[in-house]
Amino acid sequence: MSAKTRRLLQIEQQIQELLEEKMRLKQEIREIVSDPRVVYQGEPGAYSEMAARKFFGNEVQTKGLYQFEDTFEALKKGEADYAVLPIENSSTGAIRQVYDLLIKYECYMVGETTVTIEHNLMALPGTRIEQIESVYSHEQGLFQCERYLNNFPHWKRIPAADTAGSAKMVAEKKDPTKAAICSARAAELYGLEILAPSIQSNKLNTTRFVVVSPLMELRENRDKICLSFTLRHESGSLHQVLTIFANHELNLVRIESRPIQKRNWEYMFFIELTGNLTDPGMEDIMDSIRNMTSDFRIFGNFKANLGYQQ
Repeated sequence: MSAKTRRLLQIEQQIQELLEEKMRLKQEIREIVSDPRVVYQGEPGAYSEMAARKFFGNEVQTKGLYQFEDTFEALKKGEADYAVLPIENSSTGAIRQVYDLLIKYECYMVGETTVTIEHNLMALPGTRIEQIESVYSHEQGLFQCERYLNNFPHWKRIPAADTAGSAKMVAEKKDPTKAAICSARAAELYGLEILAPSIQSNKLNTTRFVVVSPLMELRENRDKICLSFTLRHESGSLHQVLTIFANHELNLVRIESRPIQKRNWEYMFFIELTGNLTDPGMEDIMDSIRNMTSDFRIFGNFKANLGYQQ
């Protein structure tokens, strides 16, 4: 097959993807769900539950599930309207499994919020720090408290499914040699005593959570666009895409790459930029990016909520 023929086939494929994407977005946009059912990963008292309550209000109907993928399954089966999931931490970076699941389940991001992560060491009431032998928490919690934990090299650090689940387990085991790292709310819920407050290494430690929906929503005051694509292995291919943002004075606020399953050394790029899909000229900009890439997909358009002006 000649290079010209390959290029023509590639253009034909891009046109087909463009038509399919426009049709899918048109069909899948829904109204905001009132009185929603919201799922998160973890037990009550988890930071994800706190994020859900912060975004939807304290009276929201929530349910904790064991794994991240369980929340996507709940959306797929119609058992929940939204999932609230961590996607990025200011200390340890991206929660990459969530990116992979967004691709796998073809869901959308319709909102975001942040929670200041204040980790506390807790154990059964009356426990002394000298009694502790094992510390349980989500692996992110252990990473984020590494500086404090290094003061106790004899403690076993045991990763768990989530922070609040660690507190629940310590309460149920009634073993004074076990401790958990999690939120003050978890200590209150499970009757534990905080032995050392605010032990995270970064005192400004913050996690960004996204609100995930099985369908696209276009909420008021939206000003952030999330999209993904793959690129050909050609010199300057990523630069060409980024030049589009610069030429149109669009602020690129995040770029993340993830390896593509069964395609070694190829990557999916996730891009976040300021903008509104209904702004004049934005459709042409999206088309320009689509024409330069493959597997193009818009993941959402929602109001940025990171606590600073973008």
